[in-house]
Amino acid sequence: MFQDNPLLAQLKQQIKESIPKKEGTIKATEKGFGFLEVDSKTSFFIPPAYMKKVMHGDKVVALIRTEKEKEVAEPDELIEQSVDRFIGRVKMIRDKLNVVPDSPQLKDAIRAKTRKGLSQNALAEGDWVVAHLVRHPLKGENGFFCEISEKITESNDKIAPWWVTLAKHNLPNVEPAPQSSWEMLDEGLVREDLTDVPFITIDSESTKDMDDALHTIANEDGTFTLTIAIADPTAYVAQETDLDKEARERGFTIYLPGRNIPMLPRELSDDLCSLREEEVRPALCCRVTVLADGTIEDNASFFAATIKSQGRLSYDNVSDFFENGSCENWQPSEVIEEQVKALHGLAKARMQWRETNAVTFPDRPDYRFELSADNDVVAIHVDPRRIANRMVEEAMITANICAGRALRNAFGFGVFNTHAGFAPEKIADALALVNEHGAETTLEELQTIEGFSALRRWLNTQETTYLDNRIRKYQGYSEINNAPAPHFAMGLDVYATWTSPIRKYGDMVNHRLLKAIIRGETSAQTPDEQVGDELALHRKHHRMAERDVADWLYVRLLKDAVEKKTVFSAEIFDINRAGMRTRLLENGAMAFIPAPLIVDNKKRIECNGDTGTINVDGNLEFKLGDQIDVVLTDIKEPTRSIVGKPTREFAVIAEKQETE
Repeated sequence: MFQDNPLLAQLKQQIKESIPKKEGTIKATEKGFGFLEVDSKTSFFIPPAYMKKVMHGDKVVALIRTEKEKEVAEPDELIEQSVDRFIGRVKMIRDKLNVVPDSPQLKDAIRAKTRKGLSQNALAEGDWVVAHLVRHPLKGENGFFCEISEKITESNDKIAPWWVTLAKHNLPNVEPAPQSSWEMLDEGLVREDLTDVPFITIDSESTKDMDDALHTIANEDGTFTLTIAIADPTAYVAQETDLDKEARERGFTIYLPGRNIPMLPRELSDDLCSLREEEVRPALCCRVTVLADGTIEDNASFFAATIKSQGRLSYDNVSDFFENGSCENWQPSEVIEEQVKALHGLAKARMQWRETNAVTFPDRPDYRFELSADNDVVAIHVDPRRIANRMVEEAMITANICAGRALRNAFGFGVFNTHAGFAPEKIADALALVNEHGAETTLEELQTIEGFSALRRWLNTQETTYLDNRIRKYQGYSEINNAPAPHFAMGLDVYATWTSPIRKYGDMVNHRLLKAIIRGETSAQTPDEQVGDELALHRKHHRMAERDVADWLYVRLLKDAVEKKTVFSAEIFDINRAGMRTRLLENGAMAFIPAPLIVDNKKRIECNGDTGTINVDGNLEFKLGDQIDVVLTDIKEPTRSIVGKPTREFAVIAEKQETE
């Protein structure tokens, strides 16, 4: 009798309008309930029944009701849907097609159908698929519903970590298509013949896409003459061609544990452009003088050339040569020995200059997965940053400084790596923090590259990394811009990379601009304003993909560590109110330690993300940068997450204190 009663509907609307409302973001939990996060300090509880209407990350307007003397939020209006395209696994429920999202916050199966052209018969229980959310309860529709657009791979495919991760981040899983032939371009560009000059390459043993070769002269007056030769793919790839557009769409070569997907066809990246030993190759070169104190002279010249590497050297062999006095696996010729010694001298001078005048960061090891033929994890190798790595690194930094200067002076534009220092809204808090610990700096100084660099050098002198870990949260992010600007994080006034054009599209753009300088052109085409944003987004997704595959492989590797109760040494790199995140130093895996596994009584523990500390019974027990021993308590394969706890015990100590 009350159905479609306009008076009743009007009354309901009036009652609804009288209920307080809050706008916020949905935060889901593993236990089915959730929270409406209004801001960093305000949140409202959402009961499981109301969570059926929303997904983690949705931005909504919620009604704030009082139920059982407790304020709760009832999502009422959808402002922004958090999920559109997602990855999931097929699940049949009562013969109906469903997809379970591959997300720790989205565990409920979603009813599904297949998109036209994809047969449901091609899908089996557990298969990995790409799906799109097409129905949302807060849009007035009956429940969630999705459409499957693509099958990624079968449920038991051992290569699933790679295929699924690439699909998740919408990244290509194959290299660009090869061409039938390749012709040299660069009309009007004269190349110097440097094939008799003893250039050397220093790379990992497995590297195929070698993009830099070096020649160094240690002069009698203590200065160094450095010539950097860089692979030249723009000699084969013309601007605005299909291949150039595809390279831009990819942005970078994708490096994942165990495999890579090149930005350019392997014919170029691993062969025609790779600076192989005893192979004549086109190159773009820079020659510059470095003074004995490490200062880079303002006399850099860029030119095109053909070169022939005379030594394919490895990081480990060159490092052994300098660190141990000799290398059993490598006996350099007199010419090659002269080259590595000159480069070593130049690198020491540059490192000293940067440590005194710019910014350097402590070396962290690289973690390298060793996989079997069927993609099982055999081992994880810890590769420290050794002297040979630093030698090449200093040469590349020198080259990129020179390119930044050249592009700034010639055109005032290019593809520049920039960093603005502290975020403007956080710099006052950063100042208070560092001065509280004895830095004695000012707001005006921190806003200059010299003052920021001085602070970073001061942080390097501290006994622990606690303050360094805290201060990073106040810094901005590095960016890729068309206009020259300082790179505060490196302590440099300008920086433009051009040393990895096989792997980075931005470096290809800079190559073309540097060639315009070589030709004597006084004007050039400004890079598309969108390139920087595109490259930054590509870089973000590539890093996330690398981390996701690594997490998957870590779970495979460490699945037996819980039962074995293996003790790992770990470093605390993040603390929030839920606990702390640690990195296992033996293999690089991330393990989360929830507060209840430190002390099971929440009244006794305080996890403070603002100060980066954890107090137990009022005593400081853990802080950012601490190294602690942990044991793993749970390996969660569905979410590829690792949970651990400290080996230190607090419960017994606390009981004694209470007894006393």
